[in-house]
Amino acid sequence: MMSRVYAQETSPGPGTVEVTVIPGGATFFTSGDRGTEFGNYNLGGALTYNINRIVGVEGEVVGSLGIAQDLQVGGLTTNQKPPNTLAYTGNVVLSLPTRSSLVPYVTGGVGGLTMFERAGLGINSAETFLTGNAGAPAFFGQDTRYGHRVYGAVIINAVR
Repeated sequence: MMSRVYAQETSPGPGTVEVTVIPGGATFFTSGDRGTEFGNYNLGGALTYNINRIVGVEGEVVGSLGIAQDLQVGGLTTNQKPPNTLAYTGNVVLSLPTRSSLVPYVTGGVGGLTMFERAGLGINSAETFLTGNAGAPAFFGQDTRYGHRVYGAVIINAVR
């Protein structure tokens, strides 16, 4: 007697444990009311434990690498790299219960952002800040700053 072979997963949806690999992306820092906007290259990863089909918890680590661009520092515009950062967050993941392999989700959490030294910008030591998935140190200005992240990732269902 022959068993059936499936080209896709037999039970669509998120796995119990997922590993996310983020080989590339970008973080765009923008000002709420004024200031210079800039972007950094991202890479990182995450580990998610899905409690059920709807709720999961995730630990995420993402490095942000400064790329040369025009920055306004002390009233002057210069072409240089913004500081590199390391962001680490604990998130709650809410997935839409679908009956297909496509599972839309939202995530949110808190964590930290470490901004590394960049002497040319007056940042003489690494600083760490509490975040809600975006940091707001003095380098970003005394106004409201937001970090918008876009990335491509591969999610691997490690345990089903």
